[in-house]
Amino acid sequence: MAEIKIENVTKRFGDFVAVDNANLTIGEQEFVVLLGPSGCGKTTLLRAVAGLGMADEGRISIGGRDVTYLPPRDRNISMVFQSYAIFPHMKVSDNIAFGLKMRKTDPKEIEKRVHKAAEMMHIEKMLDRYPSKMSGGQRQRVAVARALAMDAQVLLMDEPLSNLDALLRLEMRAELKKLLADINATTIYVTHDQIEALSMGDRIAVMKDGIIQQVDAPGIVYDMPSNQFVGGFIGNPPMNFLTGQVQRENGQVHVKIGDFSLDPAPMMQPVLQKYDGQQVVIGIRAENMETLNKHADDALQVRVLVVEPLGSQNLLTVNIGEDTVKVATHPTFRVAPDEDVWLRFPADKIRWVDRDSGMTLYPV
Repeated sequence: MAEIKIENVTKRFGDFVAVDNANLTIGEQEFVVLLGPSGCGKTTLLRAVAGLGMADEGRISIGGRDVTYLPPRDRNISMVFQSYAIFPHMKVSDNIAFGLKMRKTDPKEIEKRVHKAAEMMHIEKMLDRYPSKMSGGQRQRVAVARALAMDAQVLLMDEPLSNLDALLRLEMRAELKKLLADINATTIYVTHDQIEALSMGDRIAVMKDGIIQQVDAPGIVYDMPSNQFVGGFIGNPPMNFLTGQVQRENGQVHVKIGDFSLDPAPMMQPVLQKYDGQQVVIGIRAENMETLNKHADDALQVRVLVVEPLGSQNLLTVNIGEDTVKVATHPTFRVAPDEDVWLRFPADKIRWVDRDSGMTLYPV
């Protein structure tokens, strides 16, 4: 059993709180991604699990065993670093075997594990090479193979693909996801790349300023963010946010964007009634707006500023009041800059956000 429990973990560097009271449980054989911008505390939290930076407060357990203050060698973990951290003076076979030799594993067992790990990473024909004779992608495969050879309960990965070019990263992403599913490892994976997180993780833990903002399945984090930060961080382009004025008329709530009126979904009516006369934030993703090239009473007229053809879609930039909005259209939708289009906002695709707290509003 390799369940990981992170309970009330805090890590400080002087007066700076890098991780603030983090709570997270990673189930056995689960793949959880720590996602957030640079400096949010995700690598610091990973290092606390690894034992490379002890937590100042809280408790960390692996497989039901308290490892909070144990050194890394006693935690039964393997780690893959962003910088590969392989030895340039050693051949590939020796790099993969390094951790096993430090544990004084039987030489025959070392040879068996090295070959198995090399085959899993498709580098079995490179065992006699030195890292200087290998590409970045091949070196990263060596780093992953070294971690796999340890046959540890837990695999910790700190931005392992960030040094690769875009095409190779795409290839390695799919390969790594399949590999980790096959070996049934309990994995914590750190990245700032939200596409990587959405495509790889069983769950995503989104962090900001040392605080875990939301932990959920990728589809839920994308479609139902817990707050404005999560919605604005996840997605390419990120979620659009507009300001609207709540008005209650004849028992029904409408939200005004200038002269245009939005009708919230029935389940949101009781929630938004409390904001009568106040401003709320309207969140909607670029692909969730319906785009028309002619007037419609239930659509908002906007002027197109920029058109970006992206192959699978066209991305329009428009202004709605003082807010800049991205709109995704089908590639066959024809429009040019300085032309008008009309936007429909499907009520079930709108996410409503409290303007002061930034928290998403959901029915009770």
